[in-house]
Parts: sequence; C-alpha cells; structure tokens
Amino acid sequence: MQAPVRYSPDVEVVTSDEDVTIAQLNQTFDKILQTVAADSGHAVRSVHAKAHGILEGELRIDDALPEELAQGLFARPGTHKVLMRLSTNAGDILPDAVSLPRGLALKVLDVEGERLPGAEGATQNFIMVNGKVFQAPSADKFLGSLKLLAGTTDRAEGLKVAASTVLRGVNKALQAVGVESTTLASLGGAPNVDPLGETYYSVTPFRYGDYVAKFSVAPVAPALTALTGHEIDASGRPNAIRETVQSEM
Repeated sequence: MQAPVRYSPDVEVVTSDEDVTIAQLNQTFDKILQTVAADSGHAVRSVHAKAHGILEGELRIDDALPEELAQGLFARPGTHKVLMRLSTNAGDILPDAVSLPRGLALKVLDVEGERLPGAEGATQNFIMVNGKVFQAPSADKFLGSLKLLAGTTDRAEGLKVAASTVLRGVNKALQAVGVESTTLASLGGAPNVDPLGETYYSVTPFRYGDYVAKFSVAPVAPALTALTGHEIDASGRPNAIRETVQSEM
C-alpha cells in the first residue's frame, strides 16, 4: 500500500480562472435540471438523476484504526446509521439499455465534531462512482464535456440506446487489450453491471484531517461478491437495474 500523504497547502493548485469555471459548471448543471423539469414536470438532480435503490445499513468504525485512518468521522469508534442511494450518472431519466457508470451516495447520520462553514447539521455525505479516476483531468475539461451532455439532455433517446450498444462493444474490445476509457463509459459504453457487486471510489482526493485520502466502498459478503461483474439484460426493460436490485435485496 502506498504511504499516507500528509496534507499541506501546496498539494492543491488553484487555477486563476477556477471561480469562473465553477460558475459555468453550476450554470450548465442548472440547464440540465431545468430542461428535465420542464419536460417531465418533475424536478430531479442534474446528474445521477435516476435512482435504482435506496438502502439502509450501519457503518461501524473500529477502535483500533491507525493514526492516518483515524481522522474526522473515523476518529471516534462507534456505529452510525447510513442511507445509500444507487444511481447512474445521466442528468435525464434514461432507459437502462443506455449503460452508464454506477453511482453510490452514502449519507452517514449522527456525525459529531467540528464542521466547515455552511456545513451545519449532523450528517456527512460520501459521493462515489464505480471507477477509480474521474472522467476529466481538470474542472475546465469537465465543463467542456458537460456542455455537450447538456445539449443532448432529454433528446434522441433512441439514438442514445443504439449508441450505447455500439460503445459497449468498443469498450469491451479496448478492455480486452488492457485499455480503460472513462470517456466511453460515461457516454454509454460502460458494462451494464449489477450495482450491488461493484466497488465504488470517491475518484478525487480530499483533505482528510492531517492527510489526503480517497474513499472506497467495496462488497465483501459472498452474496454481493457473487454479483461482481454480472451484467444485467435490460432489453425491453427500462427499469431493469431497479428491478434487479429489488429482487436481490
């Protein structure tokens, strides 16, 4: 395992136009959610709009974590109730034949301790996807791809289904020779896998007390690891993922 990375101000480089990029990202997210709300009459989030299941569980924090892991929430041993939301990454509600990266939102309840300004309350959220790295290397690159996606929100659903079939084939061919394409996956070329068998990652690093960390949630129970890599047949089943999760839980 790689040695823990201590936090220092120089681990982050803030670009001169980062505030402008963030403002444009927010505007583009707003465009997506406003489009979907106008078309459907129902407001949803601008990414990961389609949920496939809400799970309830417990997070148990061990009392013997090493110092580099015993930071923040994990500095206090105990048990917390958690809620988990399974999703796919599109901002519009697409049929599950469009195979997209899986998302996992983890909300931890009854979290005590010092909080950042504007983060009042007693919960802590972890947002993850089933990929180790983010699809774009920087905020401005992500903005470019997000604007393209915003232009296709709630449009050409049939074309997206057809394109997903093609992109899955291309992505599988690349994976066969050891190449991973997060871009193809985000456009519909991700394997249509069972979300309960997936390992999820925070994809970007965060300040973690005195350290820098990325987070991950992985299946360990045999009933879940048996689902790892299992692909769901979504032919003629627009909500196939939700139906599968319901049958398994």
